[in-house]
Amino acid sequence: MEPRNIGRALGIGVRVAGRIAGQRVVAPSSSAANPPAANVQSQAAVPGFVARARPQAQAAGRIAAQTGPNISKGIGGLLRPFRRVSGIVWLEATGTFFLLFAALFALRLWQNWSGIGAISRDFSIGAGVVFLYLGVSSFWRARHR
Repeated sequence: MEPRNIGRALGIGVRVAGRIAGQRVVAPSSSAANPPAANVQSQAAVPGFVARARPQAQAAGRIAAQTGPNISKGIGGLLRPFRRVSGIVWLEATGTFFLLFAALFALRLWQNWSGIGAISRDFSIGAGVVFLYLGVSSFWRARHR
């Protein structure tokens, strides 16, 4: 049996099982509306049954193909304001982090200006300036959003 035929047989079986479950939910006490499982399996072998089920399956496939992008657009529209606000909060949090490090480098320079070597002093000044720039630019970008 080819894989395509296996998928078709499984699809038919799933549709038949769904129909049986739907009938049992609608009329659980009526035994005439619920054919036995052996009878349902014999219906799957009837060629006319496959011909009748194919357009329904194609219609269901079209509906499923349209539903995915629509759900994606809906969720995107719902989350768009939160994405903007969370981006601003992220920029402010990273700006605070960078300014904290700039303050730590400035404090180290202030306390140990004469006690540290020229290389360490230059590194502290350079790192402090870089962190100060990153912190200020992060808040600047957050303000312009």
